[in-house]
This record gives sequence, structure tokens and C-alpha cells, in this order.
Amino acid sequence: MIHTLLQVTAAPEENLDIVTLIFAASPVVKGVLLLLCFMSVASWYVIGSKSMYLSRALARSSNFLDAFWKTQRLDDVWKMTEDTAPSPVSEVFRAGYVELAKLRRRRTEQGGGADSETQLGDIESIQRALERARTTAVTEMENRVPLLATTASAAPFIGLFGTVWGIMNSFRNIGAKGAANLATVAPGIAEALVATAIGLVAAIPAVMAYNYFVRRIRVVSADMETFASDFLNIVRRRFF
Repeated sequence: MIHTLLQVTAAPEENLDIVTLIFAASPVVKGVLLLLCFMSVASWYVIGSKSMYLSRALARSSNFLDAFWKTQRLDDVWKMTEDTAPSPVSEVFRAGYVELAKLRRRRTEQGGGADSETQLGDIESIQRALERARTTAVTEMENRVPLLATTASAAPFIGLFGTVWGIMNSFRNIGAKGAANLATVAPGIAEALVATAIGLVAAIPAVMAYNYFVRRIRVVSADMETFASDFLNIVRRRFF
């Protein structure tokens, strides 16, 4: 009698095992789970690759700024950037330096002097070059980050769709069997909750990583903006 009772008690646990529920789920719910797993794997790939990229960008930019303010000549800074790994801030410097060298070469070819209007146009050209480099660097840093925002916002709703579908199947089973007992309702409800859980598992790390990366990108962007302003002031004092 006791042995039979134990078998009856253990049967539902075996039937409600998570792996069993996933393999026994309806094709729609399996598709939802597969999509959520794909989104989660893609998010973790972005998190890992973007973490390494931004860490290197911050470290290299900091090293470049330290070396820049210790060096008196822009030519020496240019040579240093050719021998070191690129960083967002150093790329802004290179863009400004290239534009400055182009303008100085053109002025030399034209005989040296330039009126105030021409000088103002030259400064604006350098400023546009700095801004283009900054925009390019920010775009590169933001690459694939929107995937995290998409996962964070869409995964809970995709999981909710799986939940609704599982509950709908539970009610269909009740109607087909004409009985509303636990054995009829439990598998569909458990299947629905698995979809919800996986949706949250995919969304929570994505939203946390997205907020973290946005803050890091803002820090690097602010460094580039500040450096561009300082570089432009140096150019005005020394060459105009």
C-alpha cells in the first residue's frame, strides 16, 4: 500500500520534470523556447565581446591622453599613435592632425599668409574632421549594443506568448477530457511557466548589460569631446 502511494506521488514529479516538459511541449512553445535561447546566446556573445572592446578602448584612451599631455610636439604624438594600438581618442587626434597637416601644406603652396576669414574656415574644417572621427568611433562602440535593448524589451513578451499558449492548451485539455483535475492542468501550466522563466533569463542580463554599456560609451564619448575641444584650442594658439 505504501509502495503504491509512493509511486502515485512520484509520478507527477517525473512528468513535470523541466527537461521532460520542454521535449513534450507543443511545437509553438518549442519555437518560442528556441527563439529565446538564440536571443540569450546572442546577447551573451555581445556582452562578452563588447566588454573586452570597451575595456581596451578605455585603457588605451587613458594611456594616450597621459602621453599626449606629456608631449610638447604634435609630430611626436603622431609618431606615437603609429606605434601603439588605436583608441577612440587617438583616432580623433589622428583625424584632426591629418586635416591640420593638409591645411598647412595648402597654405604653404599658396604662399603662407591667410586672412581671418580663411583661418576661420580652416578651423571649422579641423572641427568637422574631429567631429566625424568622434561620430565614427561612437558608432563603432555602439555596434551590436541595440541587440541587447531588443532582447531586454522583447524577450519577456515572447515568453509571455509561450505562457498564454501553454495556458490555452491547458484549457483545451480540460475541455477535451471533461475534467479539471491537477493532472490535466499542471503540465500546461508548468510548460507556460518554463517559457516565462526563460524569457526573464534572457531579458535580465541583457537590460543590465545594456545600461552598463551605455554608461561606458558615454564616458568614452565625453573623453573624445573634451579632447577635441582641447585639441582645437591648441591648434588655434599655435597655428592660427
